[in-house]
Amino acid sequence: MNASGPGYPLASLYVGDLHPDVTEAMLYEKFSPAGPIMSIRVCRDVATRRSLGYAYINFQQPVDAERALDTMNFEVIKGRPIRIMWSQRDPGLRKSGVGNVFIKNLDDSIDNKALYDTFSAFGNILSCKVVCDENGSRGYGFVHFETHEAATRAIETMNGMLLNDRKVFVGHFKSRKEREAEFGARAMEFTNVYIKNFGDDMDDDRLREIFSKFGKTLSVKVMMDNAGRSKGFGFVNFEKHEEAQKAVADMNGKEINGRMVYVGRAQKRLERQSELKRKFEQIKQERVSRYQGVNLYVKNLDDGIDDERLRKEFSPYGTITSAKVMTEGGHSKGFGFVCFSSPEEATKAVTEMNGRIVSTKPLYVALAQRKEERKAILTNQYMQRLATMRALPGPILGSFQPPPGYFLPPIPQPQTRAAFYSPSPVVPVRPATRWSAQPSRPPPTPILRAAVQPRRLVSNISTMRQASTQVPHVPPQAQRVANIGTQTISSRVPSSPPVPRGAPQYKYSSAVRNIQPMGHLPPVLTPQVGEPAVHVQGQEPLTASMLAAAPPQEQKQMIAGERLYPLIHAMHPSLAGKITGMLLEIDNSELLLLLESPDSLHAKIEEAVAVLQAHQATEVSHK
Repeated sequence: MNASGPGYPLASLYVGDLHPDVTEAMLYEKFSPAGPIMSIRVCRDVATRRSLGYAYINFQQPVDAERALDTMNFEVIKGRPIRIMWSQRDPGLRKSGVGNVFIKNLDDSIDNKALYDTFSAFGNILSCKVVCDENGSRGYGFVHFETHEAATRAIETMNGMLLNDRKVFVGHFKSRKEREAEFGARAMEFTNVYIKNFGDDMDDDRLREIFSKFGKTLSVKVMMDNAGRSKGFGFVNFEKHEEAQKAVADMNGKEINGRMVYVGRAQKRLERQSELKRKFEQIKQERVSRYQGVNLYVKNLDDGIDDERLRKEFSPYGTITSAKVMTEGGHSKGFGFVCFSSPEEATKAVTEMNGRIVSTKPLYVALAQRKEERKAILTNQYMQRLATMRALPGPILGSFQPPPGYFLPPIPQPQTRAAFYSPSPVVPVRPATRWSAQPSRPPPTPILRAAVQPRRLVSNISTMRQASTQVPHVPPQAQRVANIGTQTISSRVPSSPPVPRGAPQYKYSSAVRNIQPMGHLPPVLTPQVGEPAVHVQGQEPLTASMLAAAPPQEQKQMIAGERLYPLIHAMHPSLAGKITGMLLEIDNSELLLLLESPDSLHAKIEEAVAVLQAHQATEVSHK
């Protein structure tokens, strides 16, 4: 099988049936012998961060992924056999059903591996699963072949065969919608009849005697309890559909032993539940449409108001079909409902009674809403309010908020000799906003540091800007606003006279605490910094633009295989592979920054070593 084809472009594997405690480090230790791994991710619940029981592993080479699939499928991790298949991101291809086979009546001893070994002779298997619950196998499973032809061969050979002394059914997988359509067509040709409400004194022979006049019966059964008494219902299976249909038409609603019995087509539990649910929804919709616009919700009721008083207060506005004050333990809950005979009467009652004082409280009267409708309306109102708050403009400086989706990095300052430092806390001055005629007060914030940014931070910002291909360009207006803020802060601090070389460059100025008119100073210019490059001995220098221009499959290889791995191997030769795989979870832009900073890289490597040692200690303690 070609793993690098259009279906599997990244050599990505899906690993399912994982124990909740399985982590990325465990999976890396298990799968790394198969080949270099680009990334491992255990999928977790957003709220609780608990494992969802499956993970994705991306190998560098498709052949390594195929080797892992062939050699590690159904291996045990933490007491559970894992299930490996190719990761298919297109849900249409996953759910198409082409090549998918359904098997039922399986013995309880047959697990995923046994099913895989049995059906692998007919072709390449993409996925194989026996459905289980907390009690074990549920007796059916699925095998997904790569081709429709392999699935057809498996069905022709295995359908009706014995597996562990049990005859199994093997057929093409059909969705629930397809099964329901077929079952509905077959149900119209029923032969099995269901009879209920015939009392405790009925047995099989008596029931056969009653229904045998309609035709030949294949089986008759009265359901009994543990004490041997009739449960009051049973089944009669006829040879022909016409005979069963005649029995239903003649016997339904007739009396047997003084009781009116029900006779109808026998249904499976799922079909019966679906039919009852459909009837319930229909009744619910009829009730909603019947009371639409005529049912009123009344709240803030006085505790002394009962049903009669509520009806009396609203009766001048029309014909009331019902009036009810909701109570709990005999005490009013403070709200109720009044239903009129027409929408016009209900509208008039809302207009006249909303806000009117009854007893001692003003009433709130509105059209009653179902819980789902009210929840949808409240959600919509909240989202509109949230959108309005986001649309409001923020202040120019300090709390400037760029439009959603924009990344506005901090503005780097030039490294100059005339830097100002304050040995004591200095309060920064916020410039007056353009919509305020008076200067704003200094906010109670701590120390204002010197506006000096190291060249390394400037280069890091440049690298981040160029390495991230999804960061949009900051609009010129936002840049001008930020520069205005920089110039304003600079204008608050007077320039320093020249100081001798080597003398401490400090300035104590009372002007910092007292707002003075803003002088005309030249704008603070950000020096142009060239794009940094990562240099590794024996390798071509790597820049952010070179990385962004490379295909996604090659980016991790350029960072890890060519530059990161040699550095880690020099520090920890025995753990270099594992540490490299762990660091590859980090974003490419952060990896470039780590490669630029040896100290940061060393700290990150030591952190990974500590994690591995802790994991090994845990494994030893469990053994």
